[in-house]
Amino acid sequence: MHPVSAADLAATWRPGCPLPPDALRRVDLDYWGFDGRVHRGQLVVHQDLTADVIAVFDQLLRLRFPIERMRTADHYPGADDELSMRDNNTSAFNCRDIPGTGQWSLHAYGRAVDVNPRLNPYVDRRGDYQPANAGAFVDRARTDPGMLHDGDPAVEAFTDRGWRWGGHWRTPLDYQHFELR
Repeated sequence: MHPVSAADLAATWRPGCPLPPDALRRVDLDYWGFDGRVHRGQLVVHQDLTADVIAVFDQLLRLRFPIERMRTADHYPGADDELSMRDNNTSAFNCRDIPGTGQWSLHAYGRAVDVNPRLNPYVDRRGDYQPANAGAFVDRARTDPGMLHDGDPAVEAFTDRGWRWGGHWRTPLDYQHFELR
């Protein structure tokens, strides 16, 4: 794990964000790719969660739970969350609000992780979903590799450690989202 600065965080952080950069850490993690090989990725999380995140992703690797990519949101122009999700990018910190609410997302505190977001979309009560290219995966009867379902060992890797899963919420359903307050 590595301390980060405002420069390291690039477009994912700006003055006015609810958390200073020195409260965050970059964690380098191995993950099982869709190609059946081990890859190295990075997440930025709250400093208090680094050991937990390392343990969760170690368990996901041992389970050979496939992750398409894992890189910080600053790899996308303006740290655009929609672009990151469309790219099925597993990510954590991004100083942004909860869309349509004006309230900070737990991502802005480094206390949330989104896993394979194209395969595990956000679905609101009207049935609208994000990212825009996730339509096929709103059908949760699908069992494609990398999808998350209630009772899956990959979901339990988080929830057994006290994380909340957005797939357990009533509305919206946020199948990609795990958070620890």
